[in-house]
Amino acid sequence: MADHYELGKKGEEIACNFLTDKGYRILRRNYRFQKAEIDIVAQINDLLVVVEVKTRTSAYFGNPQDFVNEKKIKLLVQAINKYVEENDIDLEIRFDIIAIVSEKKGFSIEHIEDAFLHF
Repeated sequence: MADHYELGKKGEEIACNFLTDKGYRILRRNYRFQKAEIDIVAQINDLLVVVEVKTRTSAYFGNPQDFVNEKKIKLLVQAINKYVEENDIDLEIRFDIIAIVSEKKGFSIEHIEDAFLHF
C-alpha cells in the first residue's frame, strides 16, 4: 500500500484518539457520499462536528490545513447534508480541521475548530 495512504490512515487514527480524549464521541469514520468523503463525524454535547484530517510528513510546502480548498469544502457540505438526512439528526454542525505533521519525536497536532463556514 502507498506510503501516503498509510500516513493518512495513521493521521485519522491519531485524530480519533485526540478527539476521544477531549470528550468527543466518534459517530462515523470515512463516510462517503458521491465524490465526497468525511474523515470523521463526531459529536460533543449538542454539536455535530465534521472533521477533515490533513496529515503531512513536513510543513515545508505549507501547513496541512492550507490544502482544504473551496471544492473540498463544497463536497464536505454535500456529504454532511446527506449524512444528517439519512440519520435524522437535528444538531448544529461545525466544520473542524485537524492538522497533523510528522516530526522526529512523534506528531504535532493542531485542532482548528470552526475552520470554515459552510455556504
